[in-house]
Amino acid sequence: MDYGLLAFSLASFAFITFAAYQIGQLSTHLHLPLISGYLLAGILAGPFILQFMDPVNVEALRFLDETALAFIAFVAGSEMALDELRGRYRSIGWNTAAQIGAVYIVSGIGIFLLAEQIPFMRELTPAGKLATALLGGTILAARSPSSAIAIINEMRARGPFTKTVLGVTLVTDVLIVVLFAVSSSIAATLLTGRSFDIGFIILVSFTILGSIGLGILVALALGLILRNHWEDRVKIPLILLIGYLVFAISGEIRHFSHENLPFDLLFEPLLICMVASFWLTNRSPYRSELRHLLHQVEMPIFVIFFTLIGASLDIGIVLALLPITAAIFAIRLLALFIGGFIGGAVAGDPPQFNRLTWMTYITQAGIGLGLAKEVAIEFPGLGSDFTTLMVAAIVLSQLAGPPFFKFAIRLVGESHLPKDIADDEILDVVIVGIENQSRQLAERLLAHGWRVKLLDIDQSHVSQVTASDGLRHEHWLPEISAERIREIIEPKTEVAVTLLPDDADSLKLCQIFYEDFGITRQIARLNTFNLLEQFRDLGVHVLDPANAMVHLLDNFVRAPQLAAMVFEDDPDHDVIQVTITDPNVNGLHLRELILPDDVLVMAIVRRGHLIVPHGYTNLHLEDEVTLIGPTDSLEEVALKLGY
Repeated sequence: MDYGLLAFSLASFAFITFAAYQIGQLSTHLHLPLISGYLLAGILAGPFILQFMDPVNVEALRFLDETALAFIAFVAGSEMALDELRGRYRSIGWNTAAQIGAVYIVSGIGIFLLAEQIPFMRELTPAGKLATALLGGTILAARSPSSAIAIINEMRARGPFTKTVLGVTLVTDVLIVVLFAVSSSIAATLLTGRSFDIGFIILVSFTILGSIGLGILVALALGLILRNHWEDRVKIPLILLIGYLVFAISGEIRHFSHENLPFDLLFEPLLICMVASFWLTNRSPYRSELRHLLHQVEMPIFVIFFTLIGASLDIGIVLALLPITAAIFAIRLLALFIGGFIGGAVAGDPPQFNRLTWMTYITQAGIGLGLAKEVAIEFPGLGSDFTTLMVAAIVLSQLAGPPFFKFAIRLVGESHLPKDIADDEILDVVIVGIENQSRQLAERLLAHGWRVKLLDIDQSHVSQVTASDGLRHEHWLPEISAERIREIIEPKTEVAVTLLPDDADSLKLCQIFYEDFGITRQIARLNTFNLLEQFRDLGVHVLDPANAMVHLLDNFVRAPQLAAMVFEDDPDHDVIQVTITDPNVNGLHLRELILPDDVLVMAIVRRGHLIVPHGYTNLHLEDEVTLIGPTDSLEEVALKLGY
C-alpha cells in the first residue's frame, strides 16, 4: 500500500467532504434531498470536472466506501423492528412480495430489452446481458427507509396506509439484500459460463445461509462492544471497524476461493451486516444503544459515502445515458404500480390504497446505491458504467419520490399537519379567570399546539385583555351555567383551569365541567381551604400558591436538574402528556416501543391510577403517558403513540 498516496487522498477528501456538507445544506433550501448536494459535490470534485480527485485517489479510498456500506447495512437492519409491524402482517407480506416480484421482473426485462441502446451492454454476450438485467432489477427494487421515515415524520402521518407503507419499505430492504446475494451468484455463473446444476443450487444456499450465520456471529461481537460502559467515541470506531472487516474478510474469502477452489464463495457482506443489526434490534437488549450510536455518526458517514459515489461518476456517461435512464425510471414506475395493485388486492386492502401505494415506494437511497457500488466491486467487468447507470436512475427516484409520497399521504387522509389535524386530536383547555397568570398560561399552551379558551365572569377583565393583548381567545361568561358554557367551549375539552377570586364560584364551575362535560382533568387555585374537601371529591388538583412555592423550592433543592428542566424556560426540552390512541401500541411492553434515546417515560396514568413504569409495563389504549425530553423528539413520540 502506498501510504503517501493514502495520506494525500485522505487530506484532499477531507476538504471535499466539508464542501459537500455545505452544498447538502444548501440543497435543502431548494427543497432537494441532502444526498443530492453530496452527490453534486462529489461530481464537481471528481476526475471528470474539476479534477480535485483522480481515479487513483478514489480507488485509494475504497476502504471508506466499504466502511460506509457496512454502516448503511447496519442502519437498515436496525430499522427493522418486528414489534412495530404488528397488526399489518398480512398486508405487509403480500405487498412486499408483489412489489419485489413486479419490480425485479419488469425492470429486469426492461433493462434486457434496452441492452442494445446501452453502450456498455452492447458488447456483452446474451448471458452477460441477462446477468446485468438481474442485477439491475434487484437494485431498482430497493427502497429508502430513511427517506420514508423522514417524510412520515414531516407529514405527521398515521394510519393503516402509513403503517403498511413503512412496514413494506423496511422488510423490502432486508429481502433485497438476500435477493442480491442470489442474483450475484447467478450473475457470476452467467458471466463465467458455468452451467446451472444441483451443485450451483447447493452453493447458493450455502452462501446465503452462511452469510446469515456470519451475521449472527457479527451481532454477538457487536453485543460485546455495546454491553460495555465505554464512551461513544470508543464504541463507534469499533463498530465501524467490524463493518469494514466484514467486507475485507468477505473479499479475501472470495479471492482465495477463486484462486484455489473450483467455485467462488460469495458471502454477501451487506447481508451479513444487515442480519447483525437486525438480530441486535429484535433479539437483544441493545436495540436502543445500537440506534443511538448509529445516529451519532450517521451524518458524516452519509456525506463520505455519497460524495465518493459522486466522485466516481463519469458525468459524460450520465449525460449520454439520460434518455435510457428516463426510460428505466418510467419502467420502474409501471412496475411499482403493478406490484402495489396486485399486492393490495390479494391482501384485501381498500381499493384507494391499491391505486396510490406505488407513489410511496419511488424513493431510493442508501441500500440501492450501496448495491450499485457493490456490483462495481464484485464484477469489475461491468465496472463503473453499470454503477453510473444505476446511480442516475436512483437519483431520479430520490428527486421524484418525496413529492409523490406526500401527495399519496394527503389523498388517503393520513396527514396530521396542524392545518388539517382532526378536531379530536387537538388538546383543548378552558381557563376561567383572566389575569396575568392566566394570560401567560394561555400563551404557553398555544405555543405547544393547544386550543385555548379564556373565560371570565367579569366583563371588564375580558374587554381589558382584548384591548391590550389581542389574544382573541377571551369570552365573557355572564352566568355560571352549563348552557352558557356550552356555547363557548369545545365539546371534547380535556382540561379545565379555574383561577377565580371566589372559591364558591370555582367549585360550581368544576362541578359543571365534571358532570355536564366529563372533564376529569381539572386544576383549581384556591384562596382559602374552606371548600378543599369538595374540590377533592371531584378529583380536582388543588393548587395553593404558598404551598406551591414551597414544593417548587423543595424540588430545586433535592432534584435541581429535573426541576430546572421542568420549571425553567428551556427551549430545547419539555414535559408532555400523551394519550395512547394508536391500536398498534395496545398491549406492547414499554421496552418493545422504540423511542428516541433522549426521551424518558416518567409516569403512566391508567383510569386515574398512577403507574411508575418499567421495561415490562404493558401499554393500553387511553393510557396517559408523561414524557420528558427534547422538543423535537417528543413530537416524534407523540406521533407514534397518539395525541
